[in-house]
Amino acid sequence: MQNQSEHPSKDVNVSMPRETRLMTDIPAYGQRFLVARFWRSASGFWRRPGAATAWTPTLLLLSSVLFQLMIQYRLSYWGRDFFDAFGRRDGGVLKAQALLFLPLAGASLLVAVLGVWSLMTTQRRWRLWLTQYLIDRWLENDLFRSLQFAVGEDQNPEYRIAEDARIAVDSPLSMAVGLLKAVLSAGIFIGILWNVGGDLAVGVFGYVLTVPKYLVIAVAIYSALLTLAMIFIGRRLVSVIAGKNAAEAQFRSVGSHLRERDKFATNSVGKIEQHNSLSHALQDVIDRWRELCVQLMQTTLVSQGNVLLAPVIAWVLCAPKYLVGTMSLGEVAQVTAAFVIVQAALNWLVENYSGLADCLSSINRVASLLLALDQLSSQGQN
Repeated sequence: MQNQSEHPSKDVNVSMPRETRLMTDIPAYGQRFLVARFWRSASGFWRRPGAATAWTPTLLLLSSVLFQLMIQYRLSYWGRDFFDAFGRRDGGVLKAQALLFLPLAGASLLVAVLGVWSLMTTQRRWRLWLTQYLIDRWLENDLFRSLQFAVGEDQNPEYRIAEDARIAVDSPLSMAVGLLKAVLSAGIFIGILWNVGGDLAVGVFGYVLTVPKYLVIAVAIYSALLTLAMIFIGRRLVSVIAGKNAAEAQFRSVGSHLRERDKFATNSVGKIEQHNSLSHALQDVIDRWRELCVQLMQTTLVSQGNVLLAPVIAWVLCAPKYLVGTMSLGEVAQVTAAFVIVQAALNWLVENYSGLADCLSSINRVASLLLALDQLSSQGQN
């Protein structure tokens, strides 16, 4: 447990009640500190006694990622041989490649199923452990009685334990797996672009200019531009999603605690105030979702444009070497597939920007809940 003196706040008035002081302190913490506070508790899932139930599906998940990449790499060479035979109209080789595809496809399907099982099993068990941990901390020494005022309506502790904890568990694990795939895919398939693509000789004003490993350079430049565009367009996405989640929590809290707060307001004036409270909270939710819609429309322009452009750019880059006969049809197909895979790996941030923003928002809210519990516990011991 953290001692309150570790995080002093100069803006806190000592005459304020304990609950108000806690609510004032929470926003002062930085993004990195909140993530570190969350991980310090959440990682206990793999450090606790009897953690074999956590490590078994986790290791199977990592194995499925490696096996899937091995199969994908082999399929890239299968595609090369298939299209070369297709271009030569070689029926014997086409038949052999068709038969080879069956075990490769079957292995890919089995590994994919194993990946889904291990991912969801790890998520499910981690959520069970973390949620129970938060509940135990919340109910410890009746801390929930003070915390309901410390957190406030827009930071409902029940919503954090039920919904934010789910997102804070599901999203990081899925994204960690995706990031691992992206890093390994980039390392593996850049080799194909490097070796198969080779150098490109271009005539410029009567001179021959050689661009070494031009496909690797092209995919790096293209991915960098795409990532910069997504970062620029979606720079407000994290704050927008955080505001949307806070508004949703406030709306739920107003509805669930309205009768308790206004149980003596039985006259018409009280009913009007109750209706206005719910209406204002609902309108705030709708406004936040509208703002999120605008942000996602902008990021979709970048991501969907990438889906359309990436394979076309790869084919165009390969066309000069194919037309002069230095690259076969199968090699063009293999390099195009590798180009798409590498740019997708390098643009992992582009494809996961909104999910990352939603994930960080929930992690921050769970971490803030843990910090409030830390402070209440330390004050109770003093």
